[in-house]
Amino acid sequence: MKAWKILLGGAAVVCVGAAIASYSLRAGPVAAAAPSGPPAMPVPVTAVIERTIPVYLEYSARTESIREVSLQAKVAGYIQSQPAADGADVKGEELLYKIDERDYRAALDQAKAQAQRNVAALGYARSNFNRGDELVKTGFLAKDNYDQRASTLGQSEASVAQDSAAVRSAEINLAYTEIRAPFSGRLGRNRAPVGTLVGGSGFTLNTLVQLDPLYVTFNPSERDIGVIQTARLASKVVAKVSLPDDASADYSGELTFVDNGVDRTTGTITARATVPNPKFTLLPGQYVRVRLHVRDEPDALLVPQVALGSSQLGKYVYVVGEGNKAEQKIVTLGPTDGDAVSVKGLVETDRVITGNLQKIGPGSPVSPIAQKEASASDVK
Repeated sequence: MKAWKILLGGAAVVCVGAAIASYSLRAGPVAAAAPSGPPAMPVPVTAVIERTIPVYLEYSARTESIREVSLQAKVAGYIQSQPAADGADVKGEELLYKIDERDYRAALDQAKAQAQRNVAALGYARSNFNRGDELVKTGFLAKDNYDQRASTLGQSEASVAQDSAAVRSAEINLAYTEIRAPFSGRLGRNRAPVGTLVGGSGFTLNTLVQLDPLYVTFNPSERDIGVIQTARLASKVVAKVSLPDDASADYSGELTFVDNGVDRTTGTITARATVPNPKFTLLPGQYVRVRLHVRDEPDALLVPQVALGSSQLGKYVYVVGEGNKAEQKIVTLGPTDGDAVSVKGLVETDRVITGNLQKIGPGSPVSPIAQKEASASDVK
């Protein structure tokens, strides 16, 4: 029995060996496996763009009214009416408040009556003096009487002049009963309802602010002063103003003032732009952003800001190098232009990699895809 098992085992080994030999003869010699490297990473690429770009300086700023006045009554009296409502936009010389004028009109009438009486007295004094002038020559009038007539004439002339001044003063006081807008602007909250007794005590009836144009005041650092002054000498400096929470709101003005000294505590200087505001959409006291166009930089090389990376050596970009391998280039950043930034350290022929930057390194094989052909799945 044991001998049979040994014979059967040997026969099985022989059969397996024969089968392997037969397969090897049919399949031929086994080829050695070729070594394989990492697959090329598909990456979107874009060309370096060369063009002239504007250079801006940007600051936080605050709007200010060019003119703001407190409306006060010059004469005393009761508020009779308020033709312009609270918060109304008014034109220059528009009637804002009316004070009861009866006392001042009566004073004007009295001054005019006094002037008329003295004018009549002046006429008599002048006629009397003229008669005396002839009589004194013939000796029928004493010299002393003649001098009295001359004095009376002089006093009458002075009285008429004084009356004229009193009439003008009464007319001015009467005009003060109408408080008119000194310039176009917007009223604030009324503090003197109809019937309020005002005048002579510094009481403020309302405030009026000019809204068009407005000042935009900001504080450049002292290192920017030279750039700003050079730009002002070359031409007018355009100031673009925008709201922090509304990028679509864009206002354009001109830099009109730079202070004559630097603040020693902050190292900044006060500057101001004048910005038209015809729709009154800006109000004094708002925080805004202001950009000054100080110059144009020609022949700038631009790349997308998303292509930038950072390392201990500084900013860098990946470009497609020889043999379609990623090549890292250290760059120096310049002014920005929208989503692009100007750089130094590249040439116009470089193809800049803009996606899959976390999946590649220097020398990594890449498969460039033109930027316009790159899909969302390629750059994830």
